[in-house]
Amino acid sequence: MVWVNFILCILIILFAGRAVAKYGDIIARKTGFGGLWIGLVLLAIVTSLPELFTGISAVTIVKAPDLTIGDLLGANTFNLLNLALLDIACQQGSLFRMISPRLRLIALFSIALVFITGLSIFISSHFSPMGIGWIGLYTPVIIILYLLFARVIFRSEQNVSKEAESDYGGMLLKRVYLYFGIAAAFIIGAGIWLALIGNEIANTYEWASQSFVGSLFLAFTTSLPEITVSFAAMRLGALDMAAANMIGSNLFNMTIVSIDDLFYLQGPVLAAVSEKHVITALVVIGMTGLFILGLKLRPKKFFRLSWINVTMIALFLVGACLSFTPA
Repeated sequence: MVWVNFILCILIILFAGRAVAKYGDIIARKTGFGGLWIGLVLLAIVTSLPELFTGISAVTIVKAPDLTIGDLLGANTFNLLNLALLDIACQQGSLFRMISPRLRLIALFSIALVFITGLSIFISSHFSPMGIGWIGLYTPVIIILYLLFARVIFRSEQNVSKEAESDYGGMLLKRVYLYFGIAAAFIIGAGIWLALIGNEIANTYEWASQSFVGSLFLAFTTSLPEITVSFAAMRLGALDMAAANMIGSNLFNMTIVSIDDLFYLQGPVLAAVSEKHVITALVVIGMTGLFILGLKLRPKKFFRLSWINVTMIALFLVGACLSFTPA
């Protein structure tokens, strides 16, 4: 029965994801914010809410901080893998040649938050729990930086010219918001349900350690909304929105670390997790660095492949193998 629920949940996400991408694209064009900003904020937060609720339940109910940190860092690797797959699937040419170079700034901000998280795990494992009461020193730092980064990105996007409304001019914006909200509610609900099903499957079959389950299987299930929405956005031609959803989700996922820390009352959350998550953080930083390099060098594709997307996929596989290998 659990696998039937799993398939049903995926189907809901597939249908709702298409609607979220469609109405997100209409909002981007009608408001003039552009696909990059809508993907970075609106879609990224909507598709990352399953990670948020999964993380809160993992630290409050299950008391398994390894699951939530593994889920968040693992979801980041899947989002970056998805960018490589988007590049391969893009029929018009190299994705890196068509998306906005402004995504480099967002990717750099993402690296900064992942670096702080990975460094905090390392310091907490070897030197000090870095606590202020029950929370870690890194929690206010990450929250403040996220808000600062969001403000910087918003100000930079205000200088970009508005997108044309295309063939959406006849649709009322209020109705678009309503349809987007309904689709978003379905994808959030299905995403949270899918995370619970993924956790049930992992417990039923006793798959490896908590850190491995969080980094791979649970991360994959909670990343399905991002994957679905981004591919749907690409089919609509909203390439900036598709890529920004991935990078924006990675940025927001690291903010969820701080939110989980506030709910984990046993002490700083990163002091209670496996040091092996540092490996996943390094993989995320490496894959994001490759994404930034791809935006700078704009590599050509040969039979759908480029050295950037192949290297990103290879790095993901190496990280998966290292996560699976017992400490």
